[in-house]
Amino acid sequence: MDTSKDNRNNIQEDLEGLGESISNQDLPSALNTIKDYLKQQDHVELNIGVTGESGSGKSTFVNAFRGLRDEEEGSAKTGVVETTKKPEVFFHPKYKNVKVWDLPGIGTPNFKASEYLEQVDCGRYDFFIIIASDRFKECHAQLAEDIKDMGKKFYFVRSKMDCSITAEERKKNFDLKKTLDTIQEDCKNGLKKIHIEVSDVFLISGWEMGKYDLNLLQETIEKDLSEHKRHVLLLALPNITLEINERKKKALKKNIPRVALLSACVAAVPVPGLSIAVDVAIIADELRKYYSAFGLDDPSLQKLCKRSGKTVEELKSRMKSSLHNGINPGSVLTLLGTASLFIAEDAVEFCVSLIPFVGSVVAGGMSYLTVSNMLKRALNDIAKDARNVLMAALESDV
Repeated sequence: MDTSKDNRNNIQEDLEGLGESISNQDLPSALNTIKDYLKQQDHVELNIGVTGESGSGKSTFVNAFRGLRDEEEGSAKTGVVETTKKPEVFFHPKYKNVKVWDLPGIGTPNFKASEYLEQVDCGRYDFFIIIASDRFKECHAQLAEDIKDMGKKFYFVRSKMDCSITAEERKKNFDLKKTLDTIQEDCKNGLKKIHIEVSDVFLISGWEMGKYDLNLLQETIEKDLSEHKRHVLLLALPNITLEINERKKKALKKNIPRVALLSACVAAVPVPGLSIAVDVAIIADELRKYYSAFGLDDPSLQKLCKRSGKTVEELKSRMKSSLHNGINPGSVLTLLGTASLFIAEDAVEFCVSLIPFVGSVVAGGMSYLTVSNMLKRALNDIAKDARNVLMAALESDV
């Protein structure tokens, strides 16, 4: 295997991700471009409107989407009667720029979709989740048409799937896939009868969010959002499926070239034994983002323990990353020293040829490549820890 060629291909792919916007700039301008990009990514707002009939599970969905149970602090109120009288915003526990709006129920005798959308201020939402716990009705169709006319996206969600499946399991010859297919087709046919054509109705349980169509719903919404909002949506999703874990890893990996270049060019701390310097604080902050996004920070692990019945010690025993005992300057510098051992001379030369100013500022590209290599390895290890912790939480006690 030609590892030298592989290295060059990887470097070229990473640096192409930075775009021409920095390759044609001087160093100060390039750093400002990267800082602005990362700042915008961290602060762009995502507003999600959740609507449907009273009692359809709107509030439970609002809570589950934010990784909360109905009884937890900060959750939306739930009940068998309508508890939402006006639009109520609920911030994501970790990402305050993500706002999930619990909207008043629809379907009253005097319901008019256009007046409803004006009342809830349709313009502020990036998209709507329209929820039904049984069949979709004329009120859902009216609302969808008016949302579409206003140039907004909507997604139909059939909620309370845990109740539906439990009822079906009592029948002889129960088959989960056939049951799900039947419910899916029934929902689409019901919408067709009220003149709404959709390719998918997403089957969701607020109490078992990791089952059924959460991954498909996320993928579909993601395609309709701008780049920064896609990133925010993905990181904000509860870390409850292996598919979400993998997508989070890919999303975070895309930022590594920017973070590596920023840390290397804003050099602050020399790495012992190496003629390179980096900004350790930038790297440490990025690593903490990984732990938070994957739900491996202490508050997230405590919540997971309450739900799974596991202890913190049990979950942490599955974490093998060298950083899981703490992210500090010493642990970061140790990993940077290890990462530098895997940097080949021809890789440094190739990196400098793609972005010339790197060579004159960060020891011939060595700093950039060392940080990039270290972050990739750390991200892989942390993502693997997240996978192991999730699997442990899903295991039943014998």
